[in-house]
Amino acid sequence: MTKRLLSSLGTVAALAGMWALMSTPASTQTKSSAPPLVITAYGGKAPATPYKSPKTPWGEPDLVGVWSSDDDAGLPMSRPQTFGDRLYQTDEEYAARQRQIAQRAKQGDESAVGPFRFDYARRAFAQTSLIVDPPDGRQPAYTPEAFARAMPRGTYGNGPLDWTTDFSTYERCITRGILGSTLNVIYGNGEEIAQSPGYVTITYEMIHDTRIIPTDGRPHVGSKIRQLLGNSVGHWEGDELVVETTNFTSETAIGVNGNGNRHSPDLKLIERIKRVAKDIVQYQVTIDDPKTYERPWTMSFPLTPLDGNRILPYTCHEGNMALTQSLGGERAEDRALAEDLKKGVVRPRRPVQDGLGVGGQPAGPGGGFGLGGGRGGGRGAAPAAAGADTQER
Repeated sequence: MTKRLLSSLGTVAALAGMWALMSTPASTQTKSSAPPLVITAYGGKAPATPYKSPKTPWGEPDLVGVWSSDDDAGLPMSRPQTFGDRLYQTDEEYAARQRQIAQRAKQGDESAVGPFRFDYARRAFAQTSLIVDPPDGRQPAYTPEAFARAMPRGTYGNGPLDWTTDFSTYERCITRGILGSTLNVIYGNGEEIAQSPGYVTITYEMIHDTRIIPTDGRPHVGSKIRQLLGNSVGHWEGDELVVETTNFTSETAIGVNGNGNRHSPDLKLIERIKRVAKDIVQYQVTIDDPKTYERPWTMSFPLTPLDGNRILPYTCHEGNMALTQSLGGERAEDRALAEDLKKGVVRPRRPVQDGLGVGGQPAGPGGGFGLGGGRGGGRGAAPAAAGADTQER
């Protein structure tokens, strides 16, 4: 307890003064109007004895641990239409899911050698989609203006690439955004929660973001202050940590790895986090952005202990060689086109990716490496999103 408390307090102390200076006058914290927590970890079947959350030495619910969305591998964000409004699988469907998970884990354990290994689920959950509201489990439609905020896809597309802003913040190793850092992907799904009196911190494994969430009743910072991860303030409702985040930029998106159309600066996230078993934290988030989605929507899914119980260094960094190489290739093509034109040769521009994204997969929507999907192997090194760097495992 002493070690985790000191590590958390070190960061908090350095930033506490800054938060206070930026904050607007204090106001009374009120309960959130977001939908109540949906505990999907139980598969719709509540346990005979409700779980009682442990407490920290100062009396708050204890969320401390290294958690992961690894066990959500294979759960779609939007529900396949064949399930209709059904949030949970039937007993037969769940049994098939358990067999699938067991087989995948066996294959992963047997092939977990060498530096390039992916993570995989070891535990099955019965929900049919991450989205729990709307009732059909489908992501609401984008508004027309949202399509003007398409995420740049430099590493996954064919360009043209004029500058670093033609790459997403994920590809530039800056951030995947809050939801992009929480949703399940092929590796790097760890997140460490630490607590100290008046604060909760969440450190994400991939792209190494840390959120400092005060729970002391302070309001949001002034509306002119905008941050990639927004400004988060939290409070406790019984054993639930409720976090409201506002003050975003429009540089990140909601999807897996931060993909999809970018949200607007008006985005508001309401997260509900509750320990519902010794080895399960239920995570729920409501996305409210009327300039991007036709209605608010909510995802809820379990987080379980990370295999190995510690997050590992992620060596992706802004300015990595993938951007230099991609932009250098584009400038070389500029010169080649000009030289050909001097010779009277008019030809189509050759894309820098030559039709392929990271990992050699076809570029374009759904292409490229690191977008989720299949699993194999165990926790090991894998190429970083931007292609040239690797994660230490």
